[in-house]
Amino acid sequence: MAGTVLSVALVVTGAAACDSDGNENKAAAKAAPTTTAVPEVFGAGGYRGLALGMAKDVALATGALETAPVSLLNGCTDFAFKGGPAPDQARLAAEAAVQARFAEADANERAAKRAVGTVEPLPPNASVEQLKERADRMVAQVERMKAAQTTLDQLSKAADELKAAKATRDKAFLTTGRVQFGLDGLRELAAPAEARTAEGLGAGSTLDDLKRVYGDKGLELGKTGRYEMPAEGAQAAKGWKYEFTVEGEKVGGMSLVNRSAYCS
Repeated sequence: MAGTVLSVALVVTGAAACDSDGNENKAAAKAAPTTTAVPEVFGAGGYRGLALGMAKDVALATGALETAPVSLLNGCTDFAFKGGPAPDQARLAAEAAVQARFAEADANERAAKRAVGTVEPLPPNASVEQLKERADRMVAQVERMKAAQTTLDQLSKAADELKAAKATRDKAFLTTGRVQFGLDGLRELAAPAEARTAEGLGAGSTLDDLKRVYGDKGLELGKTGRYEMPAEGAQAAKGWKYEFTVEGEKVGGMSLVNRSAYCS
């Protein structure tokens, strides 16, 4: 009987110990802090350690970018984010050819415009010879004006080619993102597809959501065909804007860009 009582006591004691340990473990689990990864915000404060306006050498030193340029259009230099696409040599060669044609057309147009000149008015009581000379000068000027118009048309065509080359580049990095540098440092921060603004919008968001969230923050359809709105805070005064590329009623890509910052 004494043995039976001892066995029961041991069982009860063990059960109490288990219950006590269980409660302690549960309490410890409740007390332990839970950590949830907060996605980085894409905004005026920068992205992946890159700040708006940052100098190129400083940006490259962060390790956030690949070191070989992926585009050199219009005097700007573009880099892919770390792990992004390698430079496409065929596209780079095509960009260089387009850029050269534009530069030549621009130089020709400027020269032709200067060559048009002016024809001085006739003096009072002009002679017949003076009238004839002025008529000849006017005829020559008309020919120069025709040449200037031709060079202007060629410049317009070259500008369209340059615009198309930029669109091809932008499309190539629409998913992976890219960073562009001009004379005054970082002038465009094109977001990778996973990036989100503070309000949670980005690639894949609907145009309706874009208008609903940013309609009262200056969102409008810009001349580039993209939806634009000012960046937050002081960056807006410096010329920084969000640009959203919309395709099929959905955001295909977004960037922060300062169009007033020159490439070269």
